Amino acid sequence: MQTNDLILFIEINDFNFIFVAGSYDNDHNFEIVEKIIAPIKVLNKNKLTNIDEASKLIKKNVQIIEKKYNFIFKEVTLILDAFNYSCINISGFKKLNGSQILKENISYILNSLKLAITDNEKDKTILHIFNSKSILDGVNIDNLPVGLFGDFYSHELTFFLIGNNDYKNIKKIFSQNNLNVKKFLLKSFVSGTQLINQNKNTETFFKIRINKNKSQIIFFDNGSLRYVENFNFGTDILYKDIVKICSISNEVIEKILLNKLFEIQRFEKDEYLEEKYFFQKNFRKIRKKLILDIINARIEELTNIIFNKNINMKFFKKNNGKIYLIIEDELILDNFNSNFIFFFSKNINLNAELISDFKEDETIKNAANLSTFGWKKEAIPITQTKNSIITRIFKSIFG
Repeated sequence: MQTNDLILFIEINDFNFIFVAGSYDNDHNFEIVEKIIAPIKVLNKNKLTNIDEASKLIKKNVQIIEKKYNFIFKEVTLILDAFNYSCINISGFKKLNGSQILKENISYILNSLKLAITDNEKDKTILHIFNSKSILDGVNIDNLPVGLFGDFYSHELTFFLIGNNDYKNIKKIFSQNNLNVKKFLLKSFVSGTQLINQNKNTETFFKIRINKNKSQIIFFDNGSLRYVENFNFGTDILYKDIVKICSISNEVIEKILLNKLFEIQRFEKDEYLEEKYFFQKNFRKIRKKLILDIINARIEELTNIIFNKNINMKFFKKNNGKIYLIIEDELILDNFNSNFIFFFSKNINLNAELISDFKEDETIKNAANLSTFGWKKEAIPITQTKNSIITRIFKSIFG
């Protein structure tokens, strides 16, 4: 492994800056040589609240790695798992009337779509563009149909954008440390491509992640990231409902769940919680079925908001695929995994499958491969380049 040519990655999430340095071996495999996890207090509601403090934190940890390996970093690839961003799907078309489709026809469509976005989203900066669909006479085409004949061609792009202020602030905290931001990678994009690489036959899917205080749904269509939506709630609402309705503490709830009481989903009406779950004189006569009913009602509401009745999902549900589900809270997962699967699979032809989250190091390695080799459906694999946007799109497709 060559440590005289290190590459720097930094993940920014709600709680940490994760600094990772690594390099490629002779077989083009990215190997991590150093990782530092630094807790942060400079983000609030997905906004940088202290530029100077963030800059000092970056300087401190980057210098630790530079000193250890006698190496000076000049650029960094960022993995964003914080900040607010939006996505837009937009299509353009060309009437051919039986003629041959030319490269210039597609260039015109793509230029028009990009111009429409920049003209109408002046307060935002583009992070990713994906080639979502190429359709010639109603037939999906995997590659650009240059040279083919037809009557009607349409091309759809998906844009992911971040607010200009957030973009400028992020770049500022790194430029103050003489680091050029080479690439931005959304964590949702990185994790989705990991799933595709792991499951070669599945390129159309929903990935739903439910943490304690937030949740996220992403949709990949034929290998292209099409949609991401975040929610400011998670499994904590299950605890809050039980506390409120049953008047018991979180400690009691955790003790019950640690015993995996709700692995059994059937209880008699007069079956009550045993006294062993309570502390000293806090024993209360509470039916087990009541708690299960509370949990089921809240899980159903949660799944309806995220997916089942989410109007933003209506169009995407028409695609054949599957649901990958990650539940971060192990106590909730151990007791209610079948409940989540049932409600997420309700009334649709998609089956939910529980999966484990990827290990941090594997995610970084996948991000390294994406930043170096690009992704087959990404139109802009490199954000800092002198090539025009259309040149980049064609290069990403044709090499």
